[in-house]
Amino acid sequence: MLQTLRDKPLSFVPAMLTQTTSAERWRARLLVLIAALLWSSSGFFAKAPDFKGWPGPTIAFWRALFACVILLPMVRRPSWSWKMVPMTLIFAAMNYTYLTAMARGSAANAIWLQNTGPMIVLLVGVLVFKESSRGLDWLMAALSSAGIGLILYFESQGAAFDAVLYGLASGITYAGVVLSLRMLREHESAWLIALNHMVTACILAPFALPLLAPVYELEASVVEQYWPQGRQWLMLAAFGIFQMGLPYFLFARSLRTIPGHEASGIGLVEPLLVPVWVCLAWGWRENMPAWWTIAGGGLIFSGLVLRYLGTLRDQPELPVSNRPDANEAPANA
Repeated sequence: MLQTLRDKPLSFVPAMLTQTTSAERWRARLLVLIAALLWSSSGFFAKAPDFKGWPGPTIAFWRALFACVILLPMVRRPSWSWKMVPMTLIFAAMNYTYLTAMARGSAANAIWLQNTGPMIVLLVGVLVFKESSRGLDWLMAALSSAGIGLILYFESQGAAFDAVLYGLASGITYAGVVLSLRMLREHESAWLIALNHMVTACILAPFALPLLAPVYELEASVVEQYWPQGRQWLMLAAFGIFQMGLPYFLFARSLRTIPGHEASGIGLVEPLLVPVWVCLAWGWRENMPAWWTIAGGGLIFSGLVLRYLGTLRDQPELPVSNRPDANEAPANA
């Protein structure tokens, strides 16, 4: 799959993809599912005892830096547009706010607050970019919105106020990145993804590199306290490569075959699993999600099940034809 991406950049969508078979659509959904499983490991890494007490921006820097290891070799056609400036800044803000929310609050809280973004993606995709949709898409969106709303309501009352604000900001910036990527869809997706991570690493470098700490008026001695040691290097490398870099390409590859909002819907498996991996790896007692997180996750999962049970009846899917999202790059944090 990765070799295919290297040989045929995502910014070129051949005419043969205007009609897709059921097998092709299910393969694309499987790619999204694998990407979601990899993305769901964010809490596993961010909440690891190895990084206890680490600031979110410091972790975000190393993750973005190591993600470039797999992202940069995939770039085939670098290009430039002034629209890339706000895209990269918003992407950096998304990484900053998401990992700060996770560092200061619970993993479940951070991921669900960020998932206010996909609902905006669906609305804009259908209403502005004229993506095809079905009734089951809107049922999925309604149940997902209800689940996210339930979690937001209770978490905003019990969590630290700053963690809630950072989580909400990560959802807003998530939607902003997706909208920016759509405006730049004529550019190669691999390049956009790599550029986002490179700029993120540059912006957040003063939080991780003592020599650059004065840029943000930070104490070099404080920044130096969080310099990686031993196993932390391996953890950070895996965080960037397997949680960030690889799933981006799996997701982008799937968008050749299925609409963006459908891929985003399958991607909601990610927030369901984030707290699960954290609890399994680092202890249920300390990381067990609250009842409202479980209830809200159940609503979202119900929406996914209802949406895809409909496809089992072998009803023809709407064709993929000259979609504006065909070479869209994902924006997950």
